[in-house]
Parts: sequence; C-alpha cells; structure tokens
Amino acid sequence: MNNLRNKILPQLFIIYTRYLIGAAFVFASVVKIQGKRFTTIDGINEPINSAWHMFETLYQSGLWWKVMGLGQLIAGLLLMTQRYAKLGALMFLPIVANVFVITLSYDFRGTPVITGLMLIANILLVLWDWDELKILVNKTPVIPQPNRFENMRIWEITGLALFLFTAVYRAGVSGYNIFLWAAVCFAIGIAGLITGLYKYKKTLNAKI
Repeated sequence: MNNLRNKILPQLFIIYTRYLIGAAFVFASVVKIQGKRFTTIDGINEPINSAWHMFETLYQSGLWWKVMGLGQLIAGLLLMTQRYAKLGALMFLPIVANVFVITLSYDFRGTPVITGLMLIANILLVLWDWDELKILVNKTPVIPQPNRFENMRIWEITGLALFLFTAVYRAGVSGYNIFLWAAVCFAIGIAGLITGLYKYKKTLNAKI
C-alpha cells in the first residue's frame, strides 16, 4: 500500500474521488437545509411502502430533514477540502451506508448501484488513510511526508471552488440543469488538475 500511496495516479484517483462523492452529497444536502423536497414530486398519495412516500415522510419531519442535510453538507465539505478529508471520510461512512440500505429497502431501481459504488468508494478512502486513522483503534499511526503530491495546496483551492459553486448553484437556481452543474464542476476539476501537475513538475525541476 505504501508504494501505491507514493505514486501520482493513485493519489489523483483518491483526490478526485473525494471531490466526486463530496460534491454529490453537497448537491443533495442544500435543498434539505432549505426545507425543500429532494424530489420534483410529492409522495403524499403514493403507497406507504414506496420510495416516494418515504421521501415525503422525511421531508414532512421538518427539523430532522434539515439536520440530515446539514450532516451531508459537512461531510461533503470535509471531503472536498482534502486537508480534512480523513475526518470527512469517517463522517461520510455511516451516512452513505444508511443511504445504501434505504435504496435496497425500497424500489429505487438502479439507484442501489450508485449508492453501492459510493459506499465502496468511501471504504476505499478510509483504507487509503488507514495508516493514520488506525490510532482510533489504539494502533500506532504512520504520518506521511507533508510534501506529498496529494497535500499540495492547489487541491484545497480546487475543492473549495467546487464546494462553493455546487452550494451556490443548487441553492440559488430554480429549475437547475444537472448537466450544466456537472460540466462546470468538470471544468473546475480539469483546471485544478492542469495547475497541480504543472506546479508539481516545476517543483521536481527545481530539485534537479
């Protein structure tokens, strides 16, 4: 694992996995915090054992709905900061595990595939940082070098840009376009990638 952790591509994969699942949680959380329905239709008249009725019940709870959204927002933000991603991964794990079980319990069609992949990705993030996180189970942690590629400041800046755009766009736009949101996030991610690789190459050249 240590050899893998020192390679550029695996580090990039982890960085952008944090962005991806973190942004998904932020996107889903904002409307809950605003006290709005997550779906475009209400489930008042749907069968009591249907997914739509379940969503309506959660929405009608009021305070609990907003608190759930706040938890998702914080977990997503922590992941996207990169600096606090370890804490975000731990906070994210029980939330996404619960979401996965909910999608299995109701007829969500292909949604369990998506939530299952998010759960697997979250477990991967925890395993990636296990050398440091194992202090939680009374094991001696292994602290990585601070000048690692994944610890470059550009990833924090990119994560902040992704978070702010996602939160503001989702909160302020009525009739949002999910493809536009994804396209802008992709552009921000690519800009961060190009800048990060350029700065890293510049750092390597300076050491020669």
